[in-house]
This record gives sequence, C-alpha cells and structure tokens, in this order.
Amino acid sequence: MIAYFATAVVRARGFIVLAWIATTVVAVVALPAIDEAQIGALGDLVPAGSSAIEAELLAAELFAFPVSSRTVVVERDPTGLSAARLAVSAARVVQVNRGTLQPLRDAAGAYGLSNAIGGLSFARERGTTTLSYLLFGTEIGQVGQTLRAENYVKSLGRPSGFVGVTGAVPARAAQAEVIEDRLPLLELVTVALVTLAVGLYLRSAVAPLVTLATVAIAYLLSVRLVALVGSAIGVSVPAEVEPIVVALLFGVVTDYGLFYMSRFRRRLAEGDAPGEASRRTIVELTPMVLACGMAVAAGSAALGVAELGFLRAFGPGMALAVLVGLAVALTFLPACLALLGARLFWPSHPSRVRPGRVVASARTERLVRYTVRAPRRTIAAALVVLAAMSAGLLGMNLGNPLLRGLPAGSEARAAYEQLSEGFAPGSVAPATLVVQGKGITSRRSELIALQGVLAAQPGIAGVLGPADRPADLALGTVLSPTQDAARFILIAETDPLGAEAISLAANLRARLGGILEAVRLPSATASVGGDTALVEEIIAASNDDVLRVGPVVLLAVGLVLVVFLRALVAPLYLVALASLGPLAALGLAVAFFQGILGQPELTYFVPIVAVVLLVSLGSDYNIFLVGRIWDEARDRPFLDAVVSGATGASHAISAAGVILAGSFAALALVPIWSFQQLAFVLAAGLLIDAFLVRTVLAPAVIALVGERSGWPGHRLQRGSAPPVAVAASRDG
Repeated sequence: MIAYFATAVVRARGFIVLAWIATTVVAVVALPAIDEAQIGALGDLVPAGSSAIEAELLAAELFAFPVSSRTVVVERDPTGLSAARLAVSAARVVQVNRGTLQPLRDAAGAYGLSNAIGGLSFARERGTTTLSYLLFGTEIGQVGQTLRAENYVKSLGRPSGFVGVTGAVPARAAQAEVIEDRLPLLELVTVALVTLAVGLYLRSAVAPLVTLATVAIAYLLSVRLVALVGSAIGVSVPAEVEPIVVALLFGVVTDYGLFYMSRFRRRLAEGDAPGEASRRTIVELTPMVLACGMAVAAGSAALGVAELGFLRAFGPGMALAVLVGLAVALTFLPACLALLGARLFWPSHPSRVRPGRVVASARTERLVRYTVRAPRRTIAAALVVLAAMSAGLLGMNLGNPLLRGLPAGSEARAAYEQLSEGFAPGSVAPATLVVQGKGITSRRSELIALQGVLAAQPGIAGVLGPADRPADLALGTVLSPTQDAARFILIAETDPLGAEAISLAANLRARLGGILEAVRLPSATASVGGDTALVEEIIAASNDDVLRVGPVVLLAVGLVLVVFLRALVAPLYLVALASLGPLAALGLAVAFFQGILGQPELTYFVPIVAVVLLVSLGSDYNIFLVGRIWDEARDRPFLDAVVSGATGASHAISAAGVILAGSFAALALVPIWSFQQLAFVLAAGLLIDAFLVRTVLAPAVIALVGERSGWPGHRLQRGSAPPVAVAASRDG
C-alpha cells in the first residue's frame, strides 16, 4: 500500500505541488480568517451550570439593577476631581440609564462610584477617582462593549488627569489586539529560525525555502479551516489559538521535513536516482511520520472532552491544524523532493558529511552505550534530576491575570493601575453575595451583623450592604423590593482574578453556612456571584479537566504507539516517560515566574494546554526513536540495536527538539503573561524531552525491559544473544 502511494506521489509530483498551491489560494480568498470566528462570548470560558452565573442572574431578577459589570470607565486626577467633573460623570451615568446617551443607547444601564464619598473602607484616596460601571446584554460582544466604552469616554470631553477603560471584557479585547499586532513579528522570527536551522542542518539554501513553502500552505489552510469549523458549530475560536498554531505548525512540519530530507539526502548519497530516492524515502518514512502526526492530533483532540468551552474549541482546533499540516507534509514535501532532486541541497552535495557530525555521533554513542550498560543507575539519576525540576509544582498557584498580564502600555492595564491607586484593586470587579430568606429585609440587625463579619474576612477591603446609605445607591440596590433577599457587594484587597483573591473567596464560600448561623440567619441561603467566583469555578473546572483529559491523551497516544509498534509493553512505559518532561517543565516555570520574576500565579490554562501538547509532541520523538531501534533489531542483537538506533536517532531528535522549542519560545514575543508562561513551559519541556528523556532515560528503560518491550509480538527476538561485554554489565 505504501509502495503504491509512494509511486503515485513521485509520478504526480508536479500536479500535487500545483494542486496544493491552488487549494491554498482558494482557501485564503473564500474562507473566513480566524478573527472572524471569535464570537467573544463569555460562555466559552464558563463551565456548564456555573453557580456564579446563576447568582448573577438571580441578583438581576431580585434587585433593581445588576452590579456585575465587566467594563469600567476610570477617571482619576491625583490633584483631585472638581465638582464640575464629578457632575459630568454622574450626568453621563443618568443618561445611559435613560437611554439618551447616543453611543450607549443599547446599553443595559450604568452606575457610578466615587471616592469623594466619605466612609468607603476600600477607598485608598479621597476625591481623586470615579468609576463608571457600564452594563451590557450578552448580545453585545467584547469588541462592541469596548467600542461603546471608548465612545463613553469621548462623551466626557477632555478632562485633566487620566481617563480610560478597564475590566475583564476590555482586557480580553486588548489581548486579541496585542496578539494580532505581534503575530507578524512572531511569524517573521519563526521563519528566520526555521530558515537558519534547516539551512545549517542540511547545508542548503534551497531546503529552507521548500520547508517554508510547506509550512505556509499548512498554516494558511489550517487557520481558515479552524475558523470555518468554529463558525459552523457556533463555538468561539479563542484568539490564543492562532499564535500557537503558528508555532506548532512551523515546528512540527519542519521536524517532518528534516526527517524526509535527511533520509532523501542519504539515498542520493548512496547513488539512487532522484525519483527512486524520493520513492524509497516515502516508503521508509511515511508510516513513521503518519504515526507521529496522528499521535499529536489525537493528543490535541483529547481536549475536546474538557468541560470548559475554551478548551473544547482549543483542542480540536489544534488537532485539525496538525492533520492539515500532516497531509501537506506527506504529499507536498515528498513531491518537492522528487521535483528538485539533488538541487534541494544546493550549494552543498548530498554525499558530503561534516566531520563535526561524526564527532558528535561518536560522543552520543558513548553516552548511549553507558546508559545501556548501566540502565538502573542511569534511570535513577535521570529521575532524581526530573524530580528536582518538578519540585516547584508544590508551590504552583493558578489565576487569571487578565489585567496585570497585559503589556504596560495597554489602556486596560493602565486604567486598572489608576483604579488601584484610588480604590482597592477588587473594585474593578466586585463580588456579590445574595442572601435569601422569607422577609429577610426586616431583619436589619442580623444583616448588619453579617456585613460586619464579611468585612472582617481576610482579603476583603470593604463591603457595601444594608448597613450603608451611600447617596449613589438607589432603592433596591442592596435590599430586594420583594423583601426576601439582601445583597452584599464585596471588594477584594487584591486583583479579583488573581490566585490570592480566588483562594480567599473559596475559603469564604466554604464557611458561609457557619457564618449565617453565627449571625442568627440559619435558615437563609446564600449564593456568590462576580468574576472572582467565576474564575474560581473556571480554575476548578480546569483542574477537573486535567483529570478528565489526561487519561484520554495518554490513551490516544498509547493507542497510536500500539498500532505503530505492534506491541503492548513498550507503549506503556513510553507513555509514562512522556509525562515526566511536562511535569519538570511546569516545576521550572513555577520557580522562574513565581520565584524569580515574582508573578503571583500561572495562568489557569497553561498547565493543561502545555501538558497535552508536550505529551503529544513527545510522542514524535518516541516514534522516531523506537522506530529506529525496532528497525535495527531486525538484523542485530537487541542491546546493539538500542545503541545503534538511539545514536542514529539522537541527532535528528536533538535538531527537531531545538527547532520545535525555538518555535514555541518565540511565543514569548507576545507580551502577555499567559503566552510568556506557555512559551517557557513548552520550550523547556521539549528540550528536557529531547536531551534527557529521549536521549538518556528512554534508551536506559528500553535496555532494562529488553526484548519484552515487543510483547506480544516477536519482532525483537530475531537477533542473536547480546554481546557478553554489554550483557554482563546491563544492570550496572
């Protein structure tokens, strides 16, 4: 079957190249770009049945108006806001509520808060800052809300001091804008990296161009197909997908290209004609590359079982991109080999071998031979090193630093920082506690006592509730007109989306029953809404998704290995080894970002996305390494096959690992915390996998397990007995 496929690709090489180019042009013209599939709905980030969302809906039903706003206009003048300016701000809020302010006629409402009001415990200054909380319906997306808020700012005129827009919605819009702005630089740097790496590895000026053409076709097709599928099924495609698709496709397709072109060069050096060399290369490598791509796609697709809609869109989108890249790599690239022949390696010649590579191979062989002779000692040492790297996991905090993680020049971050000067940072997204009970509004003393207890909780800067009578809180704000509910507005001392506020909120939620009993409201029920509670649920769902997705990823990758190796034992330990690099990389990330840089947390989705991608990508190296060993075992004793196969694969694995790590490291060019953290974890994980797990640990484990790795097959039992020098010392 593979032979027929190879012959067909070689014969139709010109047609295949032209067909892929034409298909790409049509896709670029006719299909939507990925930003057109960004619906921007918050629901894609919210777990199903969110109690925080239910609390918000309940509060909107019970009280005069909602207070959960994710778009806030901040006005601050350190020298003090004049009475005239305060009056203008108040008038604009009234106009929004009356529907007479043209830019916001379709807004659901607005309310204001100023530290000119005395007695606010969460105010850090007096008379310097006013906040206008804008309320919108779900039919207005994040871009629409941000544009309306910016028009609201324009309606204020040109006052002195600072005026800007912040909140969760403007922050997500700012993220998308930053990603769009930095994407060309990311592409340029990645192109330069691939050109340099492939050019140096193959000593060719033409091979990098073929690689870049293959990547370009795969990228342009995949991002539009991802957008098309997202639009068709009504799932918002996260803005974060496109840069990761860029890095993934550049790295993966380049890796596959190196595999093909290296083998093709060897065939030409052995005297094969270009057509025959390309045909033999396709026959030899297509099963291996197909298995590699399917493993990465299957692992990425496993995110489709996640609870969070964000991850459900992210995973299949990545899997689709990989499958497109795989299809291009299996056809377009081999067709180019057949078309170009030895010209692919111009100005060098395929028969030339660099002395440095011979020396490097000799060093690698000595290292692998030592691991084979002393597998237990090697495994113990490698596990100690990996455990030390993973130690940082014990201190890992998770949050959603939407605002603090933006670049310093971003308006949403600047407005948040100005807000944090005039008020406690939690004012950007107050939490709400709704307490229900028959006739509860008449129990004022108990409600006032409850407000006092809430205000005394760790991490709470202040509480607005029945004990307050601020002039800007209208009737029905804290006491329900039905007389059966009271609302408390809680302001956190720190970033309400950060790990500290989330941890304290979870602790408060767990103790609410006891608190209600303590203030003599044992029959009342309480529900918590707001962004802090929402992010707490998102993180909890993300943690649950690790337990849900992790086994599916390992199973998917394991099944691909079982089919490729026709064995059950080797896939078990190879999948286990694939999980070690991601854990070590995450531990290093915690030590670097939380310890050295002083960031309070990692972004909540970084661990699960990094683990899924690293386990999936590590399967490429598994397949390439073990495939070489299995091939060598056909003609030589098993331990000799391990040494020969691991030595032969190590150079390609090292080169592929460096290129792929460099592609993901380029994600750090996007100046957002989540991208920088993800770039670090992915790059570190790939380097750990390529230089420690696959080069040292995996050969040692394979040698220790021995020919039993191939059970229940018999492919590894065809050689003669292992050499005495190796066999006698294999246990170290």
